[in-house]
Amino acid sequence: MVRSPSERRRWLESRFPTWPRRTLTSHMQEMCREFADRPFIMTADRNYSYREVWQQARSVAKAFLALGVKRRDHVALLMANEPEYVFVKFAVAMVGAVAIPLNTLLREDELHYMIRQSDSRLLVMHWSAGGMKHGPAVARLLARMDDEGERKLQHVVYIGDGAGAREDTFLSWESFLQQSSSVSNEALEERMRQSEYPDEVSDIIYTSGTTGLPKGVMLTHDNFLRCAYSTALSRAFEEGRRIFTPLPYYHVFAYEEGLLAVSFVGGAIISMPEFHPREALALMETHRATDFLCVPSMLVAILNHPDRERFDLGALHSLMCAAAPAPVPIWERAVKELGVREICTGYGGTEVTASTVHTEVGDPIDIVVSRVGRIKPAGSTGLPEFGGANVQYKVVDPYTGEDLPEGAVGELTARGNIVTRGYYNKPEETAAVIDQDGWFRTGDLGRIDENGYIEFLGRSKEMYKVSGENVSPKEVEEVISRHPAVGQVYVVGVPDPLTTEVGAAFIELKPGAALTRREVVRWCQDRLAKFKVPRYVWFVEPGQWPMTGTGKIQKFKLQEIAQERLTQPASSREGRQQ
Repeated sequence: MVRSPSERRRWLESRFPTWPRRTLTSHMQEMCREFADRPFIMTADRNYSYREVWQQARSVAKAFLALGVKRRDHVALLMANEPEYVFVKFAVAMVGAVAIPLNTLLREDELHYMIRQSDSRLLVMHWSAGGMKHGPAVARLLARMDDEGERKLQHVVYIGDGAGAREDTFLSWESFLQQSSSVSNEALEERMRQSEYPDEVSDIIYTSGTTGLPKGVMLTHDNFLRCAYSTALSRAFEEGRRIFTPLPYYHVFAYEEGLLAVSFVGGAIISMPEFHPREALALMETHRATDFLCVPSMLVAILNHPDRERFDLGALHSLMCAAAPAPVPIWERAVKELGVREICTGYGGTEVTASTVHTEVGDPIDIVVSRVGRIKPAGSTGLPEFGGANVQYKVVDPYTGEDLPEGAVGELTARGNIVTRGYYNKPEETAAVIDQDGWFRTGDLGRIDENGYIEFLGRSKEMYKVSGENVSPKEVEEVISRHPAVGQVYVVGVPDPLTTEVGAAFIELKPGAALTRREVVRWCQDRLAKFKVPRYVWFVEPGQWPMTGTGKIQKFKLQEIAQERLTQPASSREGRQQ
């Protein structure tokens, strides 16, 4: 029997009446002592207890020392959601180095830029990950770095077959771990003592940005731990919570909201290398998942799977679906068909460690859909200067940067003790978004209501103008999503010679549903001002959406697709719209 949210929160607060400022290493050391024999990582193949994770991480840390990894060295991780990722991640912290998690969907040029720009000296990688063979690409970029005379990457440790690996640089996982025997326990303990500085940068995580080159967000040990504890408190984690998530560890969503947050209650993370709905259902049943952490596209795939009712998800009581809006019918189906009693969405981003706001446990669906939450309770992690929380928000004019009155729509800005100190080796970009008072400009449009809830209205760059009138894509998406035949919808602005821009809607229908462009337009005309009604409508099959590695729809690619279609003859365009 799961206790009430207030009882769970009191228990959590009693565990941390004062905030023990720790590094990731000292935090995990304490949790692994307290919960030694409990499962921490659960996969389709086997489970790893807290004790086993700690022991594996120590072996990796010793191997790092054997390779000469120094404090503050940068170690890149190009790894799938496998247990080794967790071992390596905690080992990097043990030796006082900085982790550079890399998206496994990156192409060669992107890898070259991030490894070079981050000054990474060592790379740990799965030879194949994210459906891509990275080994040959890394071999080529090493040769490229040698030719350019700019190579700082000294070693590459690989997991997998390693066919054709360069012996002068590449080291197999097995050979790498063998080197740990040359390092004493005392040497590792001494390095851990030297590295016990919570305000040191633990990670540099690259933003995927829709324009410009990616930027490396610097986050500290303390950033992560405060944010993770605040998540556990906000969502009222019970002792031993089991979170299933197919989201990648290299993104702050799964890492902070899942892996780190669940460690505060001796819980487990149930993960899989790649998302497949049927395998996901099987894992949730086998490991008795109590919580599901996902993005809308994953939730839709689970709900629509034809075999879903064959799986026993009786232990599941919580759901957090975020990173993109999900319409009312999806939440209603999740409550009814998955049996979840506590639903949650949130808002944040890499620059603010992960989530800064959550909807409240017990909020009705209409709040979860129309708002992204209010500032998470912080407990002992909060500071007086931020109103006892970890962050504070205000809304500013997106053009002038001036503060706007309460209830106004503008750009959301945040400051607090979980906000990044800036972008690695990019002082101009940092100065452009973080002012002298520490306010970070998110680039997101929103409004803060009288109850402190934030209404997210999309990226400021996603807003488009029709004959001088601003249109928020999210508003149009919400209207179309209420049509009974619509599964998912995303709206973008495209150029128009008469009105400057117009709306283009991409729609995925529910299985077996039928809908025409004209029906969509009529639906919108009855519910929206004329200038907000999208002129173009295209229907998308479930596997056709352009996605990031973290399951977000890439709207800039939808814009590219729309503009490409608009260059085609009118007859062809019209055919695509029906």
